[in-house]
Amino acid sequence: MKCEIEQGPIRPPSEARSLLIRVSRNCPWNKCTFCHTYRGTRFELRSLADIKRDVETVASVAAELRDLSAQQGQSGKMTAETLHAIANNPHYNDFYHSVAAWLYFGGTSVFLQDGNSLVMKTDELVELLQFIREKFPHVNRVTSYCRAKTAARKSPEDFKRLHAAGLTRIHIGLETGYAPLLDFVHKGVTVDEQITGGRNIKESGISLSEYVMPGLGGVRWSREHAVQTARVLNQINPDYIRLRSFQPVPGTEIYEAVEKGEHELLDEDGVVREIRLFIETLDGIDSRIASDHIMNLLEEIDGKLPEDRDCLLGVADRYLGLSDDDRAVFILGRRCGLYRKLDDLSNPVTYREIKGAVDGYRLKGPEQFERDLARIRRRFI
Repeated sequence: MKCEIEQGPIRPPSEARSLLIRVSRNCPWNKCTFCHTYRGTRFELRSLADIKRDVETVASVAAELRDLSAQQGQSGKMTAETLHAIANNPHYNDFYHSVAAWLYFGGTSVFLQDGNSLVMKTDELVELLQFIREKFPHVNRVTSYCRAKTAARKSPEDFKRLHAAGLTRIHIGLETGYAPLLDFVHKGVTVDEQITGGRNIKESGISLSEYVMPGLGGVRWSREHAVQTARVLNQINPDYIRLRSFQPVPGTEIYEAVEKGEHELLDEDGVVREIRLFIETLDGIDSRIASDHIMNLLEEIDGKLPEDRDCLLGVADRYLGLSDDDRAVFILGRRCGLYRKLDDLSNPVTYREIKGAVDGYRLKGPEQFERDLARIRRRFI
């Protein structure tokens, strides 16, 4: 089958079970020195008619798959048996597989791609949201990326209209709230715009996720990055603060700066200290902090403010209180996918295996250890 729709390259990890509907192509800014996702591409807004056709295509395929389920005696539900039948039938292509998986996980969430779908005119976006709800009455969650500058330009009334039409969450890449670092990475937004944009969204009732990039400021700006970013978020009070630890990517300007020695990176311990200072500086908000990306060393830094503050700080303190050997073992185990939490260190068999590798690195020198860790981390981007 050649039935398919247009889709973009990325979505947040929290939208893994969402249907992806492409509203725009690529990123309208596309100048951040740390981002490689849309390099060499041109930004385009798709027409409302084209987007609606994609929604109708998904609706048609979903109806066909529900009919198949009913024929199998599964009452139109997407069960494991139906998924197996679809996966093993050459009649169905990858697009059918993705729609089937979406239905299997409930078929209740939609994510609007690409990097800044909110640049679409409010009237058209409202019409699209209403159309999605019409075609998929079971959908109860529609989300999108948005640039802070775009959010600052739209009024709270615009966001209230979008919320009423069905937009439930917006993801913003804040990265940092420190003005010199914003300039250094060419983020194209001011601190005031970050605060205004976040507040506009919060006032509308739409759930707001702000993404922070620990380690982005390197050794030079670590403290300022942590403290000023926290202070910006204190003025926004987003629903979620999501940590995305920085890793330079080949082909970006900031990677070149690191290679030339113009931007010195923090080591893993330094990033943890920065995150601790960041959390310690957050105040007067009830955001949830989520460390929901494999790039983050400490997945256990996850909880609600203010009640979980001591627990969040305790995770960082527990890690920093480990011996040099145990921290090195945990780092390597985490980066190789063998560890997910600090308690995993208690497995003696795995510990001995990883400790042997760490000892081998010590014979080669710390530079080789750091080079290999960077190579492993790049695979996760």
